[in-house]
Amino acid sequence: MAINTDKNSYTVIFAIVMVIVVGSLLAGFASGLKPLVKANERYEKQQNILYAMGVNNNEGANDVSFISTDKVEAEFEKYITKQLVIEGDKVTEDSNAYLIDLKKEETKAKDKSYTRRLPLFIGEKDGNEVYVIPVRGKGLWDAIWGFVAVDKSMTVQGVYFDHKGETPGLGAEIKQRYFMDDFTGESFLVEGNFEGIRVAKGNNDPKNTDTTDNEVDALAGATITGDGVSAMLKKDIRMYVPYFKKLNQ
Repeated sequence: MAINTDKNSYTVIFAIVMVIVVGSLLAGFASGLKPLVKANERYEKQQNILYAMGVNNNEGANDVSFISTDKVEAEFEKYITKQLVIEGDKVTEDSNAYLIDLKKEETKAKDKSYTRRLPLFIGEKDGNEVYVIPVRGKGLWDAIWGFVAVDKSMTVQGVYFDHKGETPGLGAEIKQRYFMDDFTGESFLVEGNFEGIRVAKGNNDPKNTDTTDNEVDALAGATITGDGVSAMLKKDIRMYVPYFKKLNQ
């Protein structure tokens, strides 16, 4: 018996079948790609951590070039000597500390009974020990984040910043070399007390020759994003101060 394709019921049934088939195919693809997506997320975090501590493929003055994904795991193991998790007064080693989700930890910490887990990465480069701290905050439009490498005195050795949706040519410039490199040499402390580092409009020090002012030059036309970077650094780096005080005793 021939099927009457002109009937409304045929159209509805056909649409339902197509939705089920396409949905099943997409779910299968998503499930199959999940391990690859997770691997890429791991590589990206490792690349960012290494970049902050100066391990990268930069060649030109404006390059922002990461260790390639086929080499990053080996380089991460080579340069990162310890991964720590700080929970209040307790400090433990955890080889997967770099996978801790800062957004989830911040949400959980809204419950006062929860002790937030703070990941910290200790690396060694050119014979010097470096401490890499992850940070996360809010820009003009969406999330901003990064990694800050410091020495024992909480003086910046390098940074890497990124964003989800800042304006191209304005707030999105936080991931450019000319902005990130300005942080190197700045300290989070003033006479041993935590001060933070501000992205300051009117700092008038574009080459960052003064590294004692706890300031870097702001991005033109990106005041809110710059304020977000300042707030992010103050909020998240402050949580690590007790660890560094004990480290320097």
